[in-house]
Amino acid sequence: MAVLKSEAELLFGRLPAASLGTVTARLDLPVHTRLAKGWRKPRAQNILRRTLVLPADHELNASTFAVRVAASTGASLSACLVVGLATRIGPLHGGAARLLSSLLATARQIGGNEPARKWFHRGEPLPAFAFGHPLCPGGDPRAIALMRHVKLSGMFLPVRMAAEDLTGKPPNVDFVPAALADSYGLPRQAPFVIFALSRSVGWIAHALEQIGAGQLIRPRARHAGPALAKEHP
Repeated sequence: MAVLKSEAELLFGRLPAASLGTVTARLDLPVHTRLAKGWRKPRAQNILRRTLVLPADHELNASTFAVRVAASTGASLSACLVVGLATRIGPLHGGAARLLSSLLATARQIGGNEPARKWFHRGEPLPAFAFGHPLCPGGDPRAIALMRHVKLSGMFLPVRMAAEDLTGKPPNVDFVPAALADSYGLPRQAPFVIFALSRSVGWIAHALEQIGAGQLIRPRARHAGPALAKEHP
């Protein structure tokens, strides 16, 4: 386990540099400082720190469960992180920021709340994954805490108001990185980078715990289709 923890420290230490597309990494600086310097947005350091801390772990969501399954097979920590990232890319799990960016691009072209209303009435998945949370019916406490430090800019405020009006749900933590990136002028890929770096800490912790358990995760299937025909002798 001591060797695995050293590997985890080295692995995570390289992630910010890889995310920023740089060759060298300042391992002596905190991750939020390295991101702010890499994006040349020093004023964003504090909110980046908060946004990296709060979403680091959230129980057995899809990507975290996938990481634990991979870890249970004896896969390396780097392989477990790849599994987590691949699962996180899915539009029903981590794609809300990209959907939100698409909506905002349309809103800027048209203006007003109409783009959001048309988007939601088409049945797009954004309301379910950037607004409201099935485990937090009273509002996502992570988003509530972070939104106190993010000033919505441009079209984010009218889109948020339209979404809350149509869905009756406040923004969740997937809304925050996109709003943060827009407010501070961060690169387009910043929302995914922020969340992926944050959640990587949780993924590594879950992987280490699963490896320590030494048990293979092997769920069983249950037939839920039509009744099977009985065999006759």
